Amino acid sequence: MKTYFHAFLMCQSMFCAIPSPSQIWDEKARDKMLPMLPLVGLELGLLWAVLDDLAMLLKLPGVVTALILGAYPFVVTGYLHLDGFMDVTDAVRSCRDLDRRREILKDSHVGSFAVIGLCLLLVTQVAFLTLGVGERKILIFLPAVSRCGSALAVMTLPAMSTSQYSEQKKSRGHILAVAVMAAIFIAAGFLLCGRYGFALLACLAGYGLALRKAYRSLEGMNGDIAGYALTMGELWGLIVCTLL
Repeated sequence: MKTYFHAFLMCQSMFCAIPSPSQIWDEKARDKMLPMLPLVGLELGLLWAVLDDLAMLLKLPGVVTALILGAYPFVVTGYLHLDGFMDVTDAVRSCRDLDRRREILKDSHVGSFAVIGLCLLLVTQVAFLTLGVGERKILIFLPAVSRCGSALAVMTLPAMSTSQYSEQKKSRGHILAVAVMAAIFIAAGFLLCGRYGFALLACLAGYGLALRKAYRSLEGMNGDIAGYALTMGELWGLIVCTLL
């Protein structure tokens, strides 16, 4: 149990900008970090819902609330997943050969496709959020479900040789645990939020479609692709949530 607690703290330190109470690195816990990712997402989702509550309490204008809620998932993760979104957008949209696409993926320079993709992402997310989140409790589960998708994708798909996950040990127990967590989060979403639970299904569907496109284009899995698909999944979840 101690090892899993260390894995959670390590996952929190690596994948979000919330200060960790302890800067622990336990090599034995390294392979257990990915199963902890959905729990970190649940933590981020709770704060997201609280932020929406606070905006309502302060009676902020709708556009201001939309800007705050739209920026939150990027700021709270230290722009980590947004960086992956931009890298993958640049690589996939370049329509070059595989070797060149992978070079672009790892290039530290920002290309025009990344800038265009970022602008469209931000405008779309804020535009739909101005409609208002019909049930703010769904925000609790949205980051958790998207991170279930990331954990499952990284643990099941072949990784690129250059990825940090290329030597990741694949545990059927961990894969099953994350799948069960995804089912629990979705069920909880429907029980607590009614029809807004469909936003969680939209998140998973959006994640899967984005993952399919990026994975087939780059012929391998890595952290950038996980971040790209996570960003797209949460976007589709928000869109459906605001339209219901």
